[in-house]
Amino acid sequence: MPFQDRRDAGRQLGRRLAPMAGRDVVVLGLPRGGVPVAAEVARALGAPLDVVLVRKLGLPRRPELAMGAVGEDGVTVVNDDVLRIGRVEEATFTEAERRERAELERRARHFRGDRSRVPLEGRTAVVVDDGIATGATARAACAVVRAHGAARVVLAAPVGSPTAVREIAPEVDELVCLETPDRFTAVGQAYADFRPTDDEEVLELLRRPAPLPAGTCAPRDEEVAVDAPPVRLPGHLTVPEHAVGVVVFAHGSGSSRHSPRNRFVAQVLQRAGLATVLVDLLTPQEEADRGNVFDVELLAGRLTAVARWLRSDPGCGALPLGCFGASTGAAAALTTAARGDDVRAVVSRGGRPDLAGPALADVRAPTLLVVGGHDEQVLELNRQAQARLRCENRLAVVPGATHLFEEPGTLEAAAELARDWFATHLSTPHGGWAPASGDQPAQ
Repeated sequence: MPFQDRRDAGRQLGRRLAPMAGRDVVVLGLPRGGVPVAAEVARALGAPLDVVLVRKLGLPRRPELAMGAVGEDGVTVVNDDVLRIGRVEEATFTEAERRERAELERRARHFRGDRSRVPLEGRTAVVVDDGIATGATARAACAVVRAHGAARVVLAAPVGSPTAVREIAPEVDELVCLETPDRFTAVGQAYADFRPTDDEEVLELLRRPAPLPAGTCAPRDEEVAVDAPPVRLPGHLTVPEHAVGVVVFAHGSGSSRHSPRNRFVAQVLQRAGLATVLVDLLTPQEEADRGNVFDVELLAGRLTAVARWLRSDPGCGALPLGCFGASTGAAAALTTAARGDDVRAVVSRGGRPDLAGPALADVRAPTLLVVGGHDEQVLELNRQAQARLRCENRLAVVPGATHLFEEPGTLEAAAELARDWFATHLSTPHGGWAPASGDQPAQ
């Protein structure tokens, strides 16, 4: 299925809409199911999130046909063609309008409370739903936001009926729909998890602080804790001003955040405008069991939890994600990337990518393998792993370096290679497949 759940669908939709960031956009979700999708789109665009509350006015005997719609602030949209064809009397229309407006006002009080509607005058309104079946509600919502003064109306959905999408497209300035399956039967067919969205989830999403404009991120330097049941993983998050991406450090131990080498590399990345998360993937008790250090499935599961935690962070959740792996953490990073957790780039330093096994062939994130020239056994294992990669990749050999890069200048060289790789691939779309070009000495 194309989408795991509504939030996954929203992240994918947000990536498609990313060029709209910074263009005075307001994102409007259709309650209830459209709001979790819209929340991820708003995060990706750095735009305010609101709901578009609309009630369709259906014909008395054919409610699927809209003779109009009502929106907040007294907005009424009339479909004159349907009124004429249905021979609707004024009293009938007035009664339907009264009834639906009362329900709309009740919903407005429930979802907004004391908050005012986000003004749309002169702005681009992105109307988001979790899918377009008949298009009736989406069509009414777009008409209402137009009546509220939006200068440009964009309808966006993860999936839709080809017929409905084709019919509604001329009525909006732009329509973005990721999937239009020929055998469309229902919106839920595109989702692995399509459980109903409840009011509390909608209210929680609307209460969240508005995301920062795309391309900006508040500087932070703080200890964090990530839930990865049954444990909580301690870590350290550093976000420089104007961060362009975030890199998670993965090491097969319980001391990643205190590692002098990891901290040195993190500082180099931070100076290049990259946020960093140094997190301990194992507790001290778990690390004492050497088997856990080589349990790639365990480490990858913990790293996936960190990635999901980052995605939910209001401050830097929209930043492109990279993984920096050392030792068995490199295998965990590649396994996580192979599972499609939005990893845009991977760097392994003196790592064991070979331990990722069959997952190597599924990695699509551009991957850099950095190995010391004197770390001969690990270098051979990296060459074997590189031969199994089908993504854009490079093997960079740092002359004179042993496994821990303790020789003068070697750790600096590895850090600069990582910096350049992340800076390139966290600010551009995914690279496609590129053949390996052999061992390349670090410059």
